[in-house]
Amino acid sequence: MATLTIARAYQYAYHTYPNYTLAVTGGTLNALGDIVAQISQNILVKDHEPRPGWDPARTLRFFCLGSGMSPLLGRWNLFLERRFPLRAWRIQPISFRALSKRVAADQLIMAPIGLVMFIGSMGVMECRSPRQIHQKYTDIFAPALLTNWKIWPIAQMINFRYMPLPYRIPFQSTCGVFWTLYLSMLNAKEDERQDREAALQATVC
Repeated sequence: MATLTIARAYQYAYHTYPNYTLAVTGGTLNALGDIVAQISQNILVKDHEPRPGWDPARTLRFFCLGSGMSPLLGRWNLFLERRFPLRAWRIQPISFRALSKRVAADQLIMAPIGLVMFIGSMGVMECRSPRQIHQKYTDIFAPALLTNWKIWPIAQMINFRYMPLPYRIPFQSTCGVFWTLYLSMLNAKEDERQDREAALQATVC
């Protein structure tokens, strides 16, 4: 009953304020993914090493990223819905060819764009220098994109096939909690490496 009420409230909010609804939903689930990542990192710390604790600024950055990206993804899903209809008439079976085109377009166009936006926005929000942001692209982009192509095509095929349009971003963001976990830990490792390099250079100077 409670789930049904939440679903109705979400659907009403989506149809009334689609961009705001997607922004809040995407931002919240993105922040949740980072919280899970930080908890995991604290658990994996060895006994003799200090535990970094929870970094609220890092979680806020992921919330801002999710809030900014989700309305864009909503428009992208609407474009795919219109550009590659799964059936011309209700009585027709689902076109697997159109479904494959949706997934291919999503992975070949939006996935790289999303990663570019993630790396760049994180670098800016972390106040990294242009050189450090460029280094982030060099170190993170290719492995993250290859990992994306191993995971997301199946998830997006399920999403495009079975989820109604208003629920595609929440479904994607829910699956994306684990993806955010991966990106958060990947980005944190890169930050640690850059901070060590900066500290070393400062010591040498």
